[in-house]
Formats: sequence, structure tokens, C-alpha cells
Amino acid sequence: MERPLLWLALLCASLMPFPTNCAGIHLELTHVDAKEKCTVEERLRRATERTHRRLASMMGGVTAPVHWAGATQYIAEYLIGDPPQRAEAIIDTGSNLVWTQCSLCRRTSCFHQNLPYYDPSQSSSVRAVACDDSACHFGSETQCNGKACAVNTSYGAGDILGLLGTETFTFGSENVSLAFGCIDSNELTPGSLNNASGIIGLGRGNLSLVSQLGDTKFSYCLTPYFSDAVNTSHLFVGASADLSGGGAPVTSVPFVKNPNDDLYGTFYFLPLAGITVGEAKLDVPAAAFDLREVAPGRWAGTFIDSGAPFMRLVDVAYQALRAELARQLGDSVVPLPAGVEGFDLCVAVAQGDASKLVPPLVLHFGSGGGASSDLVVPPENYWAPVDEATACMVVFSAARPNATLPMNETTVIGNYMQQNMHLLYDLGNGVLSFQQADCSSM
Repeated sequence: MERPLLWLALLCASLMPFPTNCAGIHLELTHVDAKEKCTVEERLRRATERTHRRLASMMGGVTAPVHWAGATQYIAEYLIGDPPQRAEAIIDTGSNLVWTQCSLCRRTSCFHQNLPYYDPSQSSSVRAVACDDSACHFGSETQCNGKACAVNTSYGAGDILGLLGTETFTFGSENVSLAFGCIDSNELTPGSLNNASGIIGLGRGNLSLVSQLGDTKFSYCLTPYFSDAVNTSHLFVGASADLSGGGAPVTSVPFVKNPNDDLYGTFYFLPLAGITVGEAKLDVPAAAFDLREVAPGRWAGTFIDSGAPFMRLVDVAYQALRAELARQLGDSVVPLPAGVEGFDLCVAVAQGDASKLVPPLVLHFGSGGGASSDLVVPPENYWAPVDEATACMVVFSAARPNATLPMNETTVIGNYMQQNMHLLYDLGNGVLSFQQADCSSM
């Protein structure tokens, strides 16, 4: 991944009001439902709704390479400004821009958030980015507006508007200066951010947190959705990012380079080649998962997304998976319970635990077929309880009603499938590594 010149200007340089040891960033993440005291059934319903909204946001009407809808799941707390003001952000590998709502918001033009809006007039460290500043030309999220650099970005879920500035961000004990969007107007779908202040993009674009810091790796470990304890997840950026160690095997997968990186360079595409459920390899051609141009300028493939809750499979693979699971599960398959909607395959289980009945899923990456490129997905990472006696598969077809190119031809590996896995994004070597871990104990 190319290191943009922006980090030279913004990190460990003259814009910094204080030195930084560049030791890396560690953030604790909280699941959006953790503070809501939701039941298991309510968490599942909310996550399912976010999955469908996320897909809808990636279709049609997208004029920027950031395809984000706010259907994300994990929130980080941080400080912004000098003196510092509290803020909360959704962590998202599917977008680039770092942004927060500002006190310039008109009451009817911004969404509700848990904390007060960031007030730039109260900070001594904020700086406006001029049109001729290099930071204004690093992504299509920005454009020149007179003498100021404006943020004017269209997403499937609506638009955000504001100004690009630089400001002091405090993540734990680390202080850095970043270019960010000070947003004063948006038309996003209500509830998109679950009352957070904004977004911290971890995508591949030049304005993402990782790119601005000039770092070549980050990692995270996400705690389970349905744990009774409110345990924090963890994000590490830079020198602090590494796998947990121990005896758990590591699956390493090369990223797939998009030949149209200028437009669709945000996402982390992966070379998914096939799927096995139990002992049965699904009869699905590898080309169904490949990165490919499905219409002029519109690319489909397989990518991993920290902001999408549940997996979305290209339809030919989804139909094969559903049919094979139904065959293997046989008489254990039951109808949906009354009042529950949206799931295609369910089984009767004790206490909603499908792990003793449902077989594991294996994702095969690359063309070599070696075990080191296989990711074993336990049942609890692709099935979920809908009540005390029933669990349902939480993998969905990408070809839902009203789905359009390219997302109806795209496979997305969501964060539910990533629970209790430590993921290391090694951008310098172009490799993503997975390792099973107890994320609650990190």
C-alpha cells in the first residue's frame, strides 16, 4: 500500500503541538448494543436490520469510493482538540474518512448523538485545510469550495457536508494530528450511527486513519455479540498491532489488488475460492467469488468488512450452502418461530446453542488449496439464537429484492463471522491473517 505524503505533514512534524513516540495506537471498542441491555432476540433483530441497511447503502447512487451506511457495530471513544473534547466513532474498514459532527450543525441538519457536538471554537489546535493544501487532494471525499477545502461526500444512505481541517486526536495515551471532516450537515438514514459522533475510517484510501499515520498494519479482536458480560473489543494500529501468539493456528490470505484502485480502492478484497460445510465441498465455481467487473466501472468480488454484521454470499453460493445444510441437518430443521422473520434455515436446539448440531464452515482462500489458507468458522460464528429453543443461520443471499449491481454479485464477510478472532491487516506485505482468540481476555 502506498504511503501518502500526508502523514509526513501531519504526524511527528510541525503541525503537531507536542511530540509523539509513534509507538502505535490501542483503542477499546464497545459493541453498539452493549449499553442498551438488549435481550438476545433484540440484538439479533437489530444486527439483521443493520446487515440489510448496510447492503442497501452500497447500491446505486454512490458517487464516491466510500460505500458506507452506518450499519456498523463497534464504537471507540477518543478525545479531540486542545483542551480535549469527548467523542465516539464507529470503526469501519469499509470507509476512509475520519469525521465527526460539529457544533456548526443546524438542529435539523444533523443527527442525535450521545455526547455534545465537537466545538472547534473551543480548541486551540484546530486548523482549516486550504484548497491548495495537499490534504485536500488525497481523496474524492473532498473538494475545493472557494478558499476552503470542503467535505462533500455521497453515500448510498445519504450525504455528509462540512469542512476539512486538521486537529489533535487523543487515542488512549497517544496524541496525533489528523485531517478530518468537521461535519455540519448530513442526510443519512436515521439511526445509522447508533448515536455515535462520527466515523473513523480504516479503509485503503489516503484519508483513512491508517494511511494518515503512515502505518502499514493494524489489528482488532471482536468480543462475541451474545456474551452476558460487557467486554470491550480491541483495535491496535501501528507498532502495537500483532497477533496474540500462543498455539492457535494462523490463516494468512493475500489481499486482491483491484485494477480500478482509484475508484474502488477502499475495500479489502480477498481471494475466496470455495466453501466446505461439514465434509461437503459446495459445488460453486471459484469465479463466483472472484473480483470482476460486472458492469462498466462496477466491480464485484469478496471483501471483509468490520462494519457489516452478517455474511452476505453471492446467490449461487448461498443456495448451495442452504441446500447442503438442510440435507445434513435433516429432521432437526424447524420452521421459524411465530413473530420471527427474515431467516431461511433454523434448527431446534437447547438454550439456542447450535454448536453441537451444526457443522463448521470452512472458507478456502487462494488457488493452492493448502490448509494454511483455510479459515474454519465455528457454528456460533454463522448461526445465532432467535429464542431459547431455536437457532437460525445468519448468512444471507446478496441477491435480495431490489438488490442492484455490484452488491448483488458481491460476497461480504461481516463482523459476526469475525467474533473471537484476532485479525492482522499487514498492508506492507499485502496479507490478512486470522487467529482464533479469546478477545475478552486481551
